[in-house]
Amino acid sequence: MLVGYMEGTDALLLTNLVVEGLDTLPVSNGWDNHGKTLGHITPADQIDVVVGYLHKVFSRTMNVTAKDVLYNCTLHKLPIMLLVPECNWSAAKECLGEVADDVILIDPGNALEKILAKLGKAPSCSS
Repeated sequence: MLVGYMEGTDALLLTNLVVEGLDTLPVSNGWDNHGKTLGHITPADQIDVVVGYLHKVFSRTMNVTAKDVLYNCTLHKLPIMLLVPECNWSAAKECLGEVADDVILIDPGNALEKILAKLGKAPSCSS
């Protein structure tokens, strides 16, 4: 299984995903040049889920919306999991606008558990 991750995703989370038997691939919102641009992904990339922080897909100052950044993900029905503290989920949904229903918000404190569950894997150990 392959997890596409945006810049700034916690290194320990990524390490734990690898330990759990998943591969990781850097992906980009299109302006940070972190990896393969989300706007260019296709099913051929075999990405199973995209993970990142809300600020990587939303900007109040740039002329781009979360819908723009995540278009190919939603087009190809690729799960998107954004790290947002649970107390901010309501505001995050407002920021996401039209794509709010296409995004799974996860609290950074239980991200590993939620990502593994989404991919149908049980964690090999609990912390």
